[in-house]
Amino acid sequence: MDRAREEMIVRRAQAGDTDAFAELVLEHQRFVFNLALRALSDPQDAEDLSQEAFIRVWKALPRFRRKSRFQTWLYRIVMNLCYNRLPRLRKELSELGDEVVDFLEDSTSMHSPVAALDAEELRGYLHEKIDALPESQRLLITMRFQKDLSYAEISEIVGIPLGTVKTGIFRARKQLLEALRQFEEEPL
Repeated sequence: MDRAREEMIVRRAQAGDTDAFAELVLEHQRFVFNLALRALSDPQDAEDLSQEAFIRVWKALPRFRRKSRFQTWLYRIVMNLCYNRLPRLRKELSELGDEVVDFLEDSTSMHSPVAALDAEELRGYLHEKIDALPESQRLLITMRFQKDLSYAEISEIVGIPLGTVKTGIFRARKQLLEALRQFEEEPL
């Protein structure tokens, strides 16, 4: 959903239009659930947290001032609920440090043996390796690559410095690239 359309729908929802709010829920429910699932590692807890997040959003919507995008505000609510359930998550994110790194976006070659693998097999393998990351890195990777949020948006959502976000994503990506290299080297 483009930003202008989303802002129009948010205004309608703020005025009490339940159909508009339902549109917002439909637009964001899958990612909210996936974000909660990545943090909590339990589908039932993720479902409960997702519902709680949308209830909180509905109640707080009249006070939403639109200084940031609706999705950023919503994901921030989800992250705060995750922090409340998993205090160690906030600690992990803080411990990533605020070291700024130059992050290479394209560090894998399309000519590698990985490119020849069946996409579904590779996707399953990557999801397995993402699930094995520490919670903080798993969340950062999910926000960056599943929802294509910018580093600045992620920083605002999780409430940590931009450098910490970059460092966390760099470290997670480095682990995933190493896992892919190992996968490439496994005999068929």
